Amino acid sequence: MIDSHCHLDHEPLLSDLSNVLKRSKDVGIKKLLTISTSLESFSRIKDIVNRDEIIYGTVGIHPHESSTNIITKNEIIKSLKENTKIIGIGETGLDYYYNNSDKEKQINSFKTHIEAAIECDVPIIVHSRNAEDDTFKILSEYKEDNPKILMHCFTGSKKFSEKLLTLNSYFSASGIITFKNSIDLQETFKSLPIDKILIETDSPYLAPVPNRGKKNEPSFIDFTAEKLAQIKDVSKSDLIEFTSNNFNKLFFN
Repeated sequence: MIDSHCHLDHEPLLSDLSNVLKRSKDVGIKKLLTISTSLESFSRIKDIVNRDEIIYGTVGIHPHESSTNIITKNEIIKSLKENTKIIGIGETGLDYYYNNSDKEKQINSFKTHIEAAIECDVPIIVHSRNAEDDTFKILSEYKEDNPKILMHCFTGSKKFSEKLLTLNSYFSASGIITFKNSIDLQETFKSLPIDKILIETDSPYLAPVPNRGKKNEPSFIDFTAEKLAQIKDVSKSDLIEFTSNNFNKLFFN
């Protein structure tokens, strides 16, 4: 199993990392991808990836941080090239849920990350919330460059997923698919090709049922895998094999 998106540099995971890692391995996790959200976050991630061979990281600025954390394309590329365990760019993208006042800064940051990912031929981890039209419009501008797109914690509409498939995108399912009110999202994942799906925790956020309300951690991905296997009507072991192969194909091919 592979947790394709977690935040090991966030508490309470960071201060309990040894135990978090042990529990991850106990449920069969083979790789953890810990995701950068800010410049400060990335400085912690550079240390964390050295803590264990199963940990990999990314470099990037979350859209919420794009007003105060400015990073250039060359700085992203330099950070990527300096460490072989930094294997992706993000998370970046657009989030209009809370306010629209920093739209321009989010868009500029998003484009910077996309261009760095294309130049380095590595996946870009995309966060999109209440911004489907702009997210697709911007990604489409780079279609001819064949960016490697991973839609993290995908909660978008089925129509949005169909449009993103025309860009050869991958989609990561989080614990949200285990929530009772996520029927539409479950239907969307049911319709997606199984060779385009990954799984993630987004820990310490979004703990899946039956741990909803608790602080999430990578070992809880087991519940998400079980639910996704039901949705896709495959065995859990096959689901794990598919999603692990998809991750390795996206990040290591």
